[in-house]
Amino acid sequence: MLTMDSQTKTENCLGWAARDPSGVLSPYKFSRRPLRSDDVSIKITHCGICYADVIWSRNILGDSMYPLVPGHEIAGIVKEVGSNVQRFKVGDPVGVGTYVNSCRDCEYCNDGVEVHCVKGTVFTFNGIDEDGTVTKGGYSSYIVVPERYCFRIPNNYPLASAAPLLCAGITVYTPMIRHNMNQPGKSLGVIGLGGLGHMAVKFGKAFGLCVTVFSTSISKKEEALNLLGADKFVVSSDQEQMKGLSKSLDFIVDTASGDHPFDPYMSLLKIAGVYVLVGFPSEVKFSPASLNLGMRTVSGSITGGTKVTQEMIEFCSAHKIYPQIEVIPIQYANEALERLIKRDVKYRFVIDIENTLK
Repeated sequence: MLTMDSQTKTENCLGWAARDPSGVLSPYKFSRRPLRSDDVSIKITHCGICYADVIWSRNILGDSMYPLVPGHEIAGIVKEVGSNVQRFKVGDPVGVGTYVNSCRDCEYCNDGVEVHCVKGTVFTFNGIDEDGTVTKGGYSSYIVVPERYCFRIPNNYPLASAAPLLCAGITVYTPMIRHNMNQPGKSLGVIGLGGLGHMAVKFGKAFGLCVTVFSTSISKKEEALNLLGADKFVVSSDQEQMKGLSKSLDFIVDTASGDHPFDPYMSLLKIAGVYVLVGFPSEVKFSPASLNLGMRTVSGSITGGTKVTQEMIEFCSAHKIYPQIEVIPIQYANEALERLIKRDVKYRFVIDIENTLK
């Protein structure tokens, strides 16, 4: 039985919530659970805005539970710890990502890849926790999370920059590590230059790869090359440019969620090249020859387990890798979600919870 460390009703939590599928967010007061022995209570300072926030605030998958408080790229400061907590103390910088619980007993949980828990991970918002309550995310003043699902953020790493690592960063880092993309001198193609794509470019460069960005929009060329440090930029509709890169890439990370053809990109992979999909287009369609004749691998991925997430945070700190962010007040959240839908963000919005959620 879970023991309660603190029997008092937790202080009111202030958040911003969607009330219906319009997805419009407005202030909302609710209670967090009392601290349990293994819980960390976190004063949220920043929360990244992810496309997941659009999907669930607007009930795009039909499973949204209102009122819905989005946000699963959370950074903040520990304000209280349960009696059994080992890794954190009050005042520590801390992060929370896309999930806040799992069964802790299956082979995946035991391997530190809790995101693939057999019984299903509990998502940070719009999930059903073990006590039957609906989880509420990071567009809020504080959050209570079991220690296991909290991440140490190095003291010298800015919390605003840390937030997007917890979904956008880890979503590309996980498959890049899994498929050994950290081999200097190899070549990487990144499809799509948004929140995920720009992090794939930064990781690729830190791993010593030659990075080519593929985008439908020529307007992103200058920033891709000069700001993010990509080696090449290709407008994907330019067939000459695409032909010139035939069989030249060891790896492709496809972050595009819009529908796009796959065969033209598959043809850019070397023999035994790896194509990783992290976006969610409406379908994936390619010719068997694209796969078989080049002995290629197509792989999918979502975020990452607790082990690789902590490793990624340390890696970013050690290599001074910071997401490109636009910090906004929470009062701007609705406009930011609209701009995200239009892809009008370079490259991640981060809400300044600490100074604007009042």
